[in-house]
Amino acid sequence: MRCYPDPLARIFPFQPYRYSAKAGPAGNLVTQPYDKISPVMQARYLSLSPYNLVRVILGEKFPTDSDRDNVYTRAAAWLNSWIQNGILERENTPSLYAYYQRFTAPDTGETRERKGFIGLGVIEDYSAGVVHRHEQTLTGPKKDRTELLRHTRAHFGQIFMLYPDPELAIDKLLDTAAAGTPILQVTDEDGAFHRVWKISGAPTVERIQSLMADKKLLIADGHHRYETALAFRNENPGVADAGKVMMTFVNMHSPGLEILATHRVLKGLDAEASLAKVMGRQLSSLEELRQVFQNPAPDKIRIGIALRGGGIHLYKRDRGVGELDVKVLHEYLLGEMLGISEEAVREQKHIEYLRGLDAAYAKVRDGEADAAFLLEPTPIEQVSEVAFGGGVMPQKSTDFYPKLLSGVTIYKIEK
Repeated sequence: MRCYPDPLARIFPFQPYRYSAKAGPAGNLVTQPYDKISPVMQARYLSLSPYNLVRVILGEKFPTDSDRDNVYTRAAAWLNSWIQNGILERENTPSLYAYYQRFTAPDTGETRERKGFIGLGVIEDYSAGVVHRHEQTLTGPKKDRTELLRHTRAHFGQIFMLYPDPELAIDKLLDTAAAGTPILQVTDEDGAFHRVWKISGAPTVERIQSLMADKKLLIADGHHRYETALAFRNENPGVADAGKVMMTFVNMHSPGLEILATHRVLKGLDAEASLAKVMGRQLSSLEELRQVFQNPAPDKIRIGIALRGGGIHLYKRDRGVGELDVKVLHEYLLGEMLGISEEAVREQKHIEYLRGLDAAYAKVRDGEADAAFLLEPTPIEQVSEVAFGGGVMPQKSTDFYPKLLSGVTIYKIEK
């Protein structure tokens, strides 16, 4: 008898709960991922609709909260009420879902489209060599998400998973599915246009499952939620649904994949004197730095250093084997040159993380900060090399843009 290897990525169609027409416009209901929701955004979401998902994934806390009435018990109550009253309805057939996002890249102004599909993926231990992380996780967020999962027994956002498919075979199948009318379309607060199509035909679903069977998976976003789902699975060994979690699968070779840099802004430090000996040539403007970054130099470490008042210098040196810009920044520039410990970085002492060259530069130009380290985006090749090699990157090494919306599909753990 011929033996076949066990599949790697095991993908399944499912019957999620989705907002019904009774709930109102989708733009008033779905949200950014919970960890991207600021207090201002939370207040806005609450004002949009009594059915906005923020009530469940990041509800209000009150001084009178108790063991019996708190943010988690209220989340479960909202969810159950919406299901009972037809605000959320379960799909009648197991399906996958094509999920496209058209957006303008913040630093280049280019219009791009990222293509993926939503399905269930089997939760795997990292040691199995199927699912790979690229960042460390923190205890606090996992504790919060675990309590929400225990109370609601549901997943509301998808884990953002990358897979290798240089031939774009799955993307071509998704394009065929996306030729029809979408079941959801919404523009988010960042201007990204999200569209979703249902894929329920058995031949297409089975073809996607077959094409995914030899793929390793890399977590792009959602490390905390993945590890929360893993812990919940281990807590509930007899619950079949707990062994899977919602994922959006995106081809890491897709031309629409966008990774932004996360820049570091420093406050309360005499950075200029400490950095004097490592600052390279002075640039004439932020635009000159932008032009430098637009000409790739993979064999070089290049980091812009902006100082209070607006001066910009370019730190540049040869890249060692496997060396990452963010690691050089954290260990050498922040650690050795400025004396900022790893603990201080984790606790964000003196450091603010910002997306966008213009936003980070404005902080020092306008005198609101002492220095800013302006980074190039980490290429997907470096991310995959680190992750598939069993390593992890420093926090805030990658910013996959745009984010996947929560509430597009909801996976209820029911059996």
